[in-house]
Amino acid sequence: MNIQVRYYSRSGNTKKLADEIAKTVGCKAEQIPAPVSGKADILFLGASVYWGGISSEVKEYIQTLDKDRIGKVVVFSTSALAERAFPQIQKKLQSRGVRVESRNFYCRGAFTALHKGRPNQTDLDAVKKFATEMIEELH
Repeated sequence: MNIQVRYYSRSGNTKKLADEIAKTVGCKAEQIPAPVSGKADILFLGASVYWGGISSEVKEYIQTLDKDRIGKVVVFSTSALAERAFPQIQKKLQSRGVRVESRNFYCRGAFTALHKGRPNQTDLDAVKKFATEMIEELH
């Protein structure tokens, strides 16, 4: 099974999750715009919400994804204020015909004085469990 992890992170919050997922599933986390190599059975895609939306980098990256080279995308995200990036990412992926897992992972991320220390070890343990479950169920 070919599993890949791609993410976009300005503050390092989403990178922490990406690194934990990659370690758990046995691959390398690569920052957007690294392309998907070969055919990915599962692509873990991570982002955050900035000022109420996902970044232009993530939107542009989604436009490069080939639905025929990706079995399913599993989304993970962080944010300090707004809720999940998932609905926006899901909508963009589906508009391109890319299959998206309905379950996603979300946790708070630190931003200035808000949510200091997040993602913390509890969050990392939770994303590890989430990634393991996704691999077992989608395999």
